[in-house]
Amino acid sequence: MTTRSHSLPFAQPNFRLFLQALIWVGTAFGIGLLATTWPAVPRDFPEAWNLGLRDPLDAFQRWVVANRASHPVFAFGFTPLSSWIDHALRFFEQALLRPGWPALLLLFALLGYLAAGVRLSLFCAGSLLLAGLFGLWEPTMQTLALMLATLLLAILIGVPLGMAAAASDRLDRLMRPVLDAMQTIPAFVYLVPVMLLFGIARVPAVIATLIYALPPMIRLTNLGIRQSNQAAVEAAQSFGATRWQILRGVQLPLALPSILMGVNQTIMMALGMVVIAAMIGAGGLGREVLIALQRLNVGRALEAGLIIVCVAMLLDRLSAALTRIDFAAPAGTQRQDLLSGWVAGAVAARLSTERAYYFQAYGRLINATLLFLAFLLLDALIFQFGNFPETWRLGLREPANAVVIWARDNLYFVTGPLSDGIVIYLLNPSRDLLLNHLPWPAIILAVAALAYTSGGLRLALGSATGMALIGLLGMWTPAMETLSQVILMVLLTVAIAVPLGLLAAQSPRFSAVLRPILDLLQTIPAFVYLVPVIMLFNIGRVPGLIAAVLYALPPGIRLIQLGIETVPSVTVEAAESFGSSRWQTLIKVQIPQALPSIMLAINQIIVMVLAMVIIAGLVGGAGLGIEAVRGLARSETGRGIEAGLAIMILAIILDRITQAWAKSKP
Repeated sequence: MTTRSHSLPFAQPNFRLFLQALIWVGTAFGIGLLATTWPAVPRDFPEAWNLGLRDPLDAFQRWVVANRASHPVFAFGFTPLSSWIDHALRFFEQALLRPGWPALLLLFALLGYLAAGVRLSLFCAGSLLLAGLFGLWEPTMQTLALMLATLLLAILIGVPLGMAAAASDRLDRLMRPVLDAMQTIPAFVYLVPVMLLFGIARVPAVIATLIYALPPMIRLTNLGIRQSNQAAVEAAQSFGATRWQILRGVQLPLALPSILMGVNQTIMMALGMVVIAAMIGAGGLGREVLIALQRLNVGRALEAGLIIVCVAMLLDRLSAALTRIDFAAPAGTQRQDLLSGWVAGAVAARLSTERAYYFQAYGRLINATLLFLAFLLLDALIFQFGNFPETWRLGLREPANAVVIWARDNLYFVTGPLSDGIVIYLLNPSRDLLLNHLPWPAIILAVAALAYTSGGLRLALGSATGMALIGLLGMWTPAMETLSQVILMVLLTVAIAVPLGLLAAQSPRFSAVLRPILDLLQTIPAFVYLVPVIMLFNIGRVPGLIAAVLYALPPGIRLIQLGIETVPSVTVEAAESFGSSRWQTLIKVQIPQALPSIMLAINQIIVMVLAMVIIAGLVGGAGLGIEAVRGLARSETGRGIEAGLAIMILAIILDRITQAWAKSKP
């Protein structure tokens, strides 16, 4: 007797596709009906529905300013915390500025040599030397001090939280959405409330940077402890070790590479906040770039931008090299070089084997420390170098400004029509579609339909509610301006990233050529992209668009390449054995198999493009970015928070839809 298996039609892929097509047909009909029958005037979100948060927030700002010196919340909470952070920041700043400049060059050269050898040592010293030659020695040290203070706080907070999350699944589940929000929300959103509570100075800049850079420290500490060798943990348990002893003596040492990777990621994310933090008084290299952009001094911005890139690469290479060091390796297997002998080796030779172990294992570090201290003593007693000599200059400002003037006068026949074409045929039509042709209910309906087909009813209701909330905040028009730019920039980025990623996956030679370019683009902080673009296109919306595409390309290309390369070779060989050409195998086998990775690439492109659209507000970009910038510049807390909330909501909606879209693909 045979039994027939009956399955519900809802379980069939064809029916799901039919249902999605039906939803989109209904949505298109509804949008068309609204667009043709909706009155012409109220296409914008009704102003009468505004929640009116701006006035209460401005009143709260005035109350904070009036009571900051006397209220217990500030006297016993924010003020002591601010004072402690300020002391830490001043300590690092003095530690970097007080020694003579050759001592700092020697320090970073020794760090590079200990971490990875001569090449990294020369790069570290050369990067700082270039900062001095550009006349940016003190701003560079201020930026490094900000990085060190932020990193110290990130380690003090992130490592214990990561340990706690690894020990408790419940806490891990509670922290995950918070960390997701911290990484999804653009950095601009943090600045307004932090500035309100801590004022305008370097301390709120440190706190805003910490909020932005803390998640990778927590996540990678948690991941490293959870992935620690289970056999070693069980062996420690069998010897009667307590949970704390296992954590401190077994899991943390095994998780050290992952924790150091968290340090690397924290440094890079914190450095990305340098220029943004300068808007609320952080100083350093960020202030140099910000002032140069505001004054259209491209040469000054180029010098500061190059040093930011050098500092980013310096810190990235140093922290990445630390993750590759095997701290548990026996003393005899450590790299032998000029620093291996000297004082530590002489002391070890005079001690018994047990006592000499530490001098042998850490001989290079001991000798490097003694060498640096000896140089500090000689500098203090004899040389007294002090700050970098002002007469030593390698100026790029004048040549760069001359190039800008030449490009403006001689390349306008290319950049002018290109800029006008982008504005007339791309930016304006996409903006007009959302602001002038589609009424607000049609846009909410379209977003809800997209969310429903990606992630279901819950996501659709949440997305529609979020879009309505943007209107209730009074930010509908700038939000639609921003959304139109994001859509356009994502389409342009995907159009470039997909073919480059596919080509890199098919050609190892092309991938090798592309890799250093992507490394450079991914290392450069976001603001630096604006400098060369402004050279050619002046201020406005176009520099923001081009800079956003450049900023979002590296993760898009890498994820698409990774998705194609990770398709099982057995599947590819099976397709080729049936006579498929290379092109047919790519189109019919590899791309469908790599679709989740491609969808994830689109998700990352959207998040990074949205971050750059906001940053572009500093150089004339329209939308929510300029609203946030004006709120910060004019101390209009209500306006800044409304713009920040709208940015956050839009970022979360786009992130959740694309994540759900990626997960829904087989």
